[in-house]
Formats: sequence, structure tokens, C-alpha cells
Amino acid sequence: MQRERSLHAKYGGVHFVQLRHAREINEFVRSLPEDKRDSLFEVIQELHNHGYIQLVNDGAWMDPEGEIHPS
Repeated sequence: MQRERSLHAKYGGVHFVQLRHAREINEFVRSLPEDKRDSLFEVIQELHNHGYIQLVNDGAWMDPEGEIHPS
């Protein structure tokens, strides 16, 4: 079952759409080699490349305090 949720990464603030259940995403991340898990950028890229999330290039980002800044 495919679920879509529009979210922002807590660190870095990138906007993405969650395409798979959180449990599946967590299992995928845990299965990544350690060198792919040491960078949030790499984890997000791997999730995107394997169809777990879709990156949204709308210019919107979230600051460290949780406020979303539209483009």
C-alpha cells in the first residue's frame, strides 16, 4: 500500500513526499552500508533513488526551529 505524506527533513529542511510506510523506510535505512548512513544527504538520496521518497524541488525548506519557508 502506497502512502504519500508531504514532509520536511528535520536537519537540512529539504521538502520530500513519503511514498512508503515508515516501517519500510526504516528497514531500508538499516540495511544500507554504514558508509551510506553516515550522512543525512546520502540517506535521503538513497531513499529517493529507490522510490521510498520523492524529493520536491519547490524551494520550500524548514529551519531548525520547525518553521517552513516557502519559495
